[in-house]
Amino acid sequence: MAIQARLRKWGNSFGIVVPIDIVEKEKMKEGEEVIVEIEKKNSIKELFGTLKNWKIDAQRVKDEIRKEESKDDKLLS
Repeated sequence: MAIQARLRKWGNSFGIVVPIDIVEKEKMKEGEEVIVEIEKKNSIKELFGTLKNWKIDAQRVKDEIRKEESKDDKLLS
């Protein structure tokens, strides 16, 4: 299962928060070991550098990305 999470600084380390609905769905318990696959999310700037030759409405794409990021931020908070 893949989830999107925001990396946060905790003391001298970094961590992610697993949403409670995922914890409950997977029947996870505190102290259990899990496997986390790390993949960095591309920024909008990186994305638009690759779209120069596409014949699309860039403003529409940016608006859709912002909507998705807003949804993701609400899910993570």
